[in-house]
Amino acid sequence: MQKYLEDRGEVTFDKIFAQKIGYLLFRDFAFSQAEEAKPLMEFYEEIKKYEKLDSEEERAARSRHIFDHYIMKELLACSHPFSKSATEHVQSHLSKKQVPPDLFQPYIEEICQNLRGGIFQKFIESDKFTRFCQWKNVELNIHLTMNDFSVHRIIGRGGFGEVYGCRKADTGKM
Repeated sequence: MQKYLEDRGEVTFDKIFAQKIGYLLFRDFAFSQAEEAKPLMEFYEEIKKYEKLDSEEERAARSRHIFDHYIMKELLACSHPFSKSATEHVQSHLSKKQVPPDLFQPYIEEICQNLRGGIFQKFIESDKFTRFCQWKNVELNIHLTMNDFSVHRIIGRGGFGEVYGCRKADTGKM
């Protein structure tokens, strides 16, 4: 399945992250395996919650919380991995008391850029990506053929055919 997805250009960060199952598996991987991705994913999820808010008052309160908790805290600790322009964009809107739904868009772009690199490569090598491939297989309803297996030996013969011991090509399981 991985080869099938790669041939069709589906094994990219943007394609996997945009799908619900891909995002959930990537998030689980980030929270359990990639320690450097955990704060980025938490920040990303807070921004997504903010974007779903309807009222201006709710967005104003939530934006202040996000700014204090995720941006200022990192700036004061000198561990802020984001660009100065993203910070200035948010600060200028907050100082004018403007809280549009896309206020944190520069941060979304930078978070995704940070996740695209080595963290995504670790995800591709993890069991979570194997699970993603299994879900895609079910979703696409791809039928298995003899080409998906490497045949090792005949186990038995019967009236309806032969039984082979095989190894699945993509997982290596017998």
